[in-house]
Amino acid sequence: MTRVKRGFKRVQRRKRMLKFAKGFYGAKSRLYRSAKEAVDRALKYSYKGRKIRKRDFRSLWIVRINAACNLNGISYSRFMGGLKKAKVDLDRKVLADIAVLKPEAFAKLVAVAKG
Repeated sequence: MTRVKRGFKRVQRRKRMLKFAKGFYGAKSRLYRSAKEAVDRALKYSYKGRKIRKRDFRSLWIVRINAACNLNGISYSRFMGGLKKAKVDLDRKVLADIAVLKPEAFAKLVAVAKG
């Protein structure tokens, strides 16, 4: 059997890992083992962060809709329930945009939800 030293592939793998770690602080951007650990952790947090960002935005939309509902004299839960009964299929993102940008249109939605 011939001897395999893995020179090229090993160098490429390490270069790729250090390229991922570019911009990290100190040894984490220069030393392979530290860079590998830091990149693994960063990828794990970025995956988790994408889930958390969705959660954060949904709660932000709910806060904005609730504030607009309170200005129009209705609670958030009654507003959402009224829209569901009236078969108005608008998601919270769109409702929050309407509440912030077009308060008069939101007031009409409140009237629909009350009726």
